[in-house]
Amino acid sequence: MSLFFANRQIPLAETLRPKTLDEFLGQNQVVEKDSPVYNLLKSGRLFSMILWGPPGCGKTTFARLLSKELDCRFEELSAVNSGIKELRQVVTDAEIELKTTTRKTLVFIDEIHRYSKTQQDAILPSVEKGIIFVVGATTENPSFQVIPALLSRMQVINFKPLSDENMLEIIRKGYKYLISNYGKINIDPQIGEFILRQASGDARWALNLVEASYFASPKEDGTRNLTLELIEQLAQTKAVKHGVQEHYDLASAFQKSLRGSDPDAAIYWLAKMISAGEDPRFIARRLIVTASEDVGNADPQALNIALNAHKAVETLGFPEGRIPLAQAVIYIARAKKSNETIMAIDSALNDIQNGKDFSPPLHLKDSHYKDASKYGFGNDYIYSHENPEAKQTFLPDEMKGTKYCKD
Repeated sequence: MSLFFANRQIPLAETLRPKTLDEFLGQNQVVEKDSPVYNLLKSGRLFSMILWGPPGCGKTTFARLLSKELDCRFEELSAVNSGIKELRQVVTDAEIELKTTTRKTLVFIDEIHRYSKTQQDAILPSVEKGIIFVVGATTENPSFQVIPALLSRMQVINFKPLSDENMLEIIRKGYKYLISNYGKINIDPQIGEFILRQASGDARWALNLVEASYFASPKEDGTRNLTLELIEQLAQTKAVKHGVQEHYDLASAFQKSLRGSDPDAAIYWLAKMISAGEDPRFIARRLIVTASEDVGNADPQALNIALNAHKAVETLGFPEGRIPLAQAVIYIARAKKSNETIMAIDSALNDIQNGKDFSPPLHLKDSHYKDASKYGFGNDYIYSHENPEAKQTFLPDEMKGTKYCKD
């Protein structure tokens, strides 16, 4: 075991983790003086919480610092490779610790959204009794991924992507550490901005690239030389985050941009969804909905274009399918808008659901069977093609004069 620890290579991101809350960068809404969470921590009260935010924004680091700040026993689990057995063992150990030393146990569960409902249920009794305090980290919206019973017993704290200022400070800190421990390096001035742009607020990803770029740089006379070209070759294309929450958020932004007649924004959100691997048929269905809901009869051709885009995507697949999708997006965004169709049908549905559920007038009822006329069905109906000027009612008598559509 000692040989293993002596030979292991600790990643730079782990080495540079903040050791105190004062060193913690970002999340001012959580750690700044007199913020609600800060005041709770300073009161010495521990509570269960869910840290919801993107990768590399400090969730794990914050949980570790939290246990240190409040002098708690720290247990770390990952929902990827732990289950009920591991949870029970942690609870047993926490009970012993509480009885023998009165010390609280903070259990950090990384990717808590990956626990099944049964596994999440297993956490409940121990949280309720105060045997353990759980800090769960998730990149997914807890409202979708965490069971209501557990969610009601935990505070949800939203972590944000790190700011450009914080990211640049972390990048500089990374290179400074490497230089002080492994030697000089000449760095292209554009490197910091490149990593900043690629990292998208993910400090861990940025530091991994800092470390890789340092050791990949060639040495000349004892000094390394890091060029923009070299780091561009090292940097893999960073996948766009696209969990459940992002799926709905991007679709919402996309449809609202179409409705708001902003083709540039709509194209951008289209590109985001494509880059994230969204099903192109889902995108095409959003276009069909928008063409009918928001354009409607102001430009009926929009619906045909959306339907054709859907068919084209199914025929072509990607990457070619992006072109008819973009064509339809630009047309629908620029088209005149009318929401008459959705307003009309929803208004009528609302009336029916609120008691205005009436039968057709007698003259409109089906009369294509024997004896129908004996009940008055179809009597006095006027065939509109033969007498288009004739006045007759088509709504139920109780709904006479109701208007759902614009004149």
